[in-house]
Amino acid sequence: MTLSGKRILLIIGGGIAAYKSLDLIRRLRERGASVRCVMTAAAQQFVTPLAAGALSADHVFTDLFDRQDEQDVGHIRLSREADLLVVAPVTADLMAKAANGLADDLASAVLLATDKKVLMAPAMNPRMWSHPATRRNHATLERDGVAFVGPGTGEMAEAKEAGEGRMAEPLEIVAAAEAMFDAGQKPLAGRKIIVTSGPTHEPIDPVRYIANRSSGKQGHAIAAALARLGADVRLVSGPVALPDPAGVKTSHVETAREMRDAVEALLPADAAVFVAAVADWRTENSAAEKIKKVAGEGPPSLKMIENPDILSTVGHHARRPDLVVGFAAETQDVLKNAEAKLKKKGADFIVANDVSPAGGAMGGDRNRVRIVTKGGVDEWPEMTKDQVAERLAALIAERLEANPT
Repeated sequence: MTLSGKRILLIIGGGIAAYKSLDLIRRLRERGASVRCVMTAAAQQFVTPLAAGALSADHVFTDLFDRQDEQDVGHIRLSREADLLVVAPVTADLMAKAANGLADDLASAVLLATDKKVLMAPAMNPRMWSHPATRRNHATLERDGVAFVGPGTGEMAEAKEAGEGRMAEPLEIVAAAEAMFDAGQKPLAGRKIIVTSGPTHEPIDPVRYIANRSSGKQGHAIAAALARLGADVRLVSGPVALPDPAGVKTSHVETAREMRDAVEALLPADAAVFVAAVADWRTENSAAEKIKKVAGEGPPSLKMIENPDILSTVGHHARRPDLVVGFAAETQDVLKNAEAKLKKKGADFIVANDVSPAGGAMGGDRNRVRIVTKGGVDEWPEMTKDQVAERLAALIAERLEANPT
């Protein structure tokens, strides 16, 4: 992994987004990085040094004038011992200090003293982000070589406030941090890979639809993991409540037919990974107006027809990718159904998982999968969906390496 053995100094600025920094610590450490934290006085109003220290398993630094920490010029040592400095969240105040060379607290002193790369994740009110002073400071820091991830657009902590200013999600920051390290030639560089993710929504009328419980977490994680290995990833996503993965070109669709058309438009490709839980059926004719309940008539009958089978379409396509990977989400006879799907759909392998309530995969954060090929079945232990994604991306890279372009 790109971050394995890397030393990250995480500077946590003050703001409600500081709570995300705790998850960021966990995500960085999952990928093998060691994390040491510096917290501003304002940050400590939102999260505690105890929490950051427990997650990082290291001392948390807070005071420029701490006698114990500064007896060996601690702010210089902190700034030089790290491989990368990540500031998340970086507030308008901290950006202003860094842009203008101020160093009146530990965080700003470390930023002024460092000779390492710096990645900042801004988080502030939209008006503060768009203020000319903040824009000048942002431009100055970029000219000085500071990298930025985000901010995103969405609802703010303040009531009825929305706009650009939300801190990037922890996994976006992780992806940006990984990109900061020169890992040499990545195994999927130059490869175009299509990924589908999430559910599809099949309309009954303008306000009702047929859907399933897919969250898109596994598909989005796979798209991000492939991008980290250098692939040109084209994600076709159904309706999900997830941000687009960093470094991935994402198309948003609603229905199975829209997903099929979007996938076919992206061909040719080196590989395609069909993670989306596509609805098997749709109504033959969706109503143009809301179907009203009429007393005494009972529910309307819905005539259902089959949706296109996207995996089978691409598995037997004239422009079939070199590698086609399908998912089998089953509630019973998982292996039997996955093996049948492998033969029928034209896939190279099927990733089978149990989506029954007991399995807990659909909508959850963990997954246990089996890789079904013509050569047999490889059972993987239960992992987080991010870990499944990384392992699957490595397997795809290995398979494509055997078929060089």
